[in-house]
Amino acid sequence: MELRHLRYFVAVAEELSFTAAARRLFISQPPLSQQISDLETELGATLLLRTSRSVELTPAGKAFLDQARAILAQAEQAVQDVRAIGAGRTGMVRVVTTGSVLLGPLAGVIAAFGREHPTIAVRLREMGPSEQAAAVRSRQADVAFVRHPPEDAALISENAWPEAVWICMPTGHPLAAARTLPLTTLAGHDLISLRLRDSHYSQYLRDFCIRAGFTPRILHEVVESYSLTSLVASGLGLALVPECLRRLARPDVVYRPLDPPAPVADVAMVYRPDRSAAVDRLLALTRSRTSASG
Repeated sequence: MELRHLRYFVAVAEELSFTAAARRLFISQPPLSQQISDLETELGATLLLRTSRSVELTPAGKAFLDQARAILAQAEQAVQDVRAIGAGRTGMVRVVTTGSVLLGPLAGVIAAFGREHPTIAVRLREMGPSEQAAAVRSRQADVAFVRHPPEDAALISENAWPEAVWICMPTGHPLAAARTLPLTTLAGHDLISLRLRDSHYSQYLRDFCIRAGFTPRILHEVVESYSLTSLVASGLGLALVPECLRRLARPDVVYRPLDPPAPVADVAMVYRPDRSAAVDRLLALTRSRTSASG
């Protein structure tokens, strides 16, 4: 049984005339009669009582008519749903990122996307930096917003917005008297870093320090950026942090910008080449909002 059999039967059942149904379906009457006969043979039941003057539905035909209409409606809805997803009018975008990135423009972008595209769901998930690219590559996520993403030939990496790196230190620290500081000021100070094995960004900061002429003395490593400020506030060391962490205002830490040349905390969008139209809409809105705000 194919969908055309159902369409043919519904047309005859509604018209109660093979001639009218054939005209409605833009086919000739003999093949229409044959298709209905084939359908009845497959079902093992008579659906229509035919006379030279009339066509009537049998009890089996009346029952099958409701089912046939429902199946055709479901098939049509499936077609419309797929077309809407293909055109980016509906669907889902799965976003992975870290907590510190959400302190920047991303939360506002997602909120604006929901207002502009209410039929596209966005599912946000926090994930360690080292896991994000793998999640996009394996199709567990559609786009990652990450600082200093790893090189991956299977993925596209595009700068989303720029961000500076600042020094976080305890309130009252001697370096807090300066308005800006060179990176080399950190030489000889105890530092707190995101865990090096998990974060390409923390590896980038360490390598930048080495190129500046000193090896950073990292005493403590944490998983979340929020933990950096807690340890700094306790006097356990200084930390290089994205500028957006200044939004985590607390009285026991202060932030100071770096003199150039300095590392950056730019955020990139990472996605697959074969992304969906819904993902393209999110990328486009991100570009629009972050370029306007920049």
